[in-house]
Amino acid sequence: MRALPRIKICCIRDKAEAALAIAHGVHALGLVSAMPSGPGVIDDAQIAAIAATVPPPVATFLLTALTDADAIIRQQRRCGCNTIQLVDAVPAGTHARLRDALPGIALVQVIHVVDRGSVDEAVALAPQVDALLLDSGNPLLAVKELGGTGRVHDWGLSHAIVERSGRPVFLAGGLRPDNVAEAMRTVQPFGLDLCSGVRVDGHLDAARLAAFVAAAQAACS
Repeated sequence: MRALPRIKICCIRDKAEAALAIAHGVHALGLVSAMPSGPGVIDDAQIAAIAATVPPPVATFLLTALTDADAIIRQQRRCGCNTIQLVDAVPAGTHARLRDALPGIALVQVIHVVDRGSVDEAVALAPQVDALLLDSGNPLLAVKELGGTGRVHDWGLSHAIVERSGRPVFLAGGLRPDNVAEAMRTVQPFGLDLCSGVRVDGHLDAARLAAFVAAAQAACS
């Protein structure tokens, strides 16, 4: 019997959704700040209000599309989340700057898995962060897709990142109750990250959330 991967519910919109997710035993909540596209965006004041209600050991992930270190530092201090999820590529030296300015705050770098180059990108960045999160966006579009697409990417590439990176890896992108067991077998991730797979009309749905958690637990037996 293997351990249940950490489950992170993203696009949390309010305190009620946070409480619902926590009641179902999730390990982390994703709070989405301003993005060029995608669902679940709330303002920094809402993020701070939600994060303040979340008890340990549940982690609060601030999803930020900012790439300037000073701007990210100011945002984290406004929002009070204990983890920064960088959804876009950042300039060299940014991770070290964040480490120096925000001791005790975990850094998670998103890698948008598009081809073999994504594996090399992940392996190169892994030593600079606490974890990687593999998603199905496309940062090369005119309007960047930086998450929340609901698409599944090539899990073979994701498994290669798990094997080579030496860091905890969260898997995102199109996860649902009916494919989570295959995802766990194929990728063997540290964590599972989902948004649309547990929502109805944009709202976190208790039945879908329970079904996902049950499916993930069943896959561990």
